[in-house]
Amino acid sequence: MMSWENLVKEKKFLTEMIISIMILLIILLSLSRFLLIVEQRPGVIINDPLLALFHPINLTWLIFGLIYFSLLAGIIVFIKDPPRLLFAFQFYSLLVLVRILMMYLVPLEAPPTMIPLQDPFVELFGSGGKLLTRDLFFSGHTSTLFMLFLIADKGILKNSFFVFTILVGISVIVQHVHYTIDVVAAPFFTYSVYRVLLFFRKKLLQKENY
Repeated sequence: MMSWENLVKEKKFLTEMIISIMILLIILLSLSRFLLIVEQRPGVIINDPLLALFHPINLTWLIFGLIYFSLLAGIIVFIKDPPRLLFAFQFYSLLVLVRILMMYLVPLEAPPTMIPLQDPFVELFGSGGKLLTRDLFFSGHTSTLFMLFLIADKGILKNSFFVFTILVGISVIVQHVHYTIDVVAAPFFTYSVYRVLLFFRKKLLQKENY
């Protein structure tokens, strides 16, 4: 594992890290504005047979507890491994871009029985206090946790991220926050982004070695 002490001497790494962070911030700012547009756009209501089987249950605190605990644990662990942290920044940036594209291509109306998932941080910094209900396809909560699972080393943390991904995926369905397809599709899109990023980083490394 490469330390910050060694990598701060690498101007190329520091440049890539700074650029990656700047790009991520720009993408997140763009996402916050895009979500406001999505909320004003009419969408399609999906006839979801799974949601029709049960009434929604409010699992907001379980969902946010798992997500924010996972993010905090991920930051604490990844910050000790600068290359992995850099990869995480780039991974999340590309994942958010793909989510923006898919939300644009697949406009959906929130399930009529939804119990809104109110995230105070997202509403305060991302939507100006507006409740977001149409950022549906594909599930950002599920994909973020699955991303952490893919990045983490083998061990308890990686296994925990996998379990948390399943629990959050089930929970947002139980709360009718998402359609089933939103959650089922999330790991597939996330893994695709993961493979694409690995491919281009490998190609870039091979090019640099010539």
